[in-house]
Amino acid sequence: MAQAPARGRVVIDLFTTLDGVAQAPGGPEEDTSGGFRFGGWQAPIPDTMVGEQVMAYIETMDALLLGRRTYDIFAAYWPHHTEGAVGIIGRTFTRVPKYVASRGTPALEWEGTTQLGADVLAEVDALRDRHAEIHVVGSIDFVQTLLAGGTFDELRLWVHPIVLGEGRRVFPDGATPARLALIEPPLTGDAGVVQLRYAPAGVPTTGDMTPDE
Repeated sequence: MAQAPARGRVVIDLFTTLDGVAQAPGGPEEDTSGGFRFGGWQAPIPDTMVGEQVMAYIETMDALLLGRRTYDIFAAYWPHHTEGAVGIIGRTFTRVPKYVASRGTPALEWEGTTQLGADVLAEVDALRDRHAEIHVVGSIDFVQTLLAGGTFDELRLWVHPIVLGEGRRVFPDGATPARLALIEPPLTGDAGVVQLRYAPAGVPTTGDMTPDE
């Protein structure tokens, strides 16, 4: 009996703090919603491991999946940065098909962009039949939708040694309960950043750790 063809993977990539904040790692004006004061918090913590791992996934991805805010930021920047040290990122992001989740009407001026429809989880799942490595970068609101729906195959966190005490977190209060399984041992970089790679592993269970009398 012939085996069904392997489906692609949806991989979520997020830079976070120790207290789970993923808001605006890249710059002061990236996302100031909620009065966030720490935009650009990642910049003072350069880490060789993070750079190496980001370049490794760039080489394997064949589709980019973004929320509206992150799409607008990327579309304004990466098509114009295709040379130099980060040129491979700009060239790859421009070359691969891009999918954007938005309830509005984004301009979609970036070549190769398609807007997802209303049933976003079903459409994301269908992308697994069209692509091998679909990466979601940033896009925290959209990521929370994917996490709540279990529509992902890997959650990759780069946890930075910093606590902010405010900002939008990967798992806010009220997040959908879920178990995660560590895919491989964590990697630690020269600046203390830890890479954690998880796969979904069902729902939480409970037990009793009270010692027997």
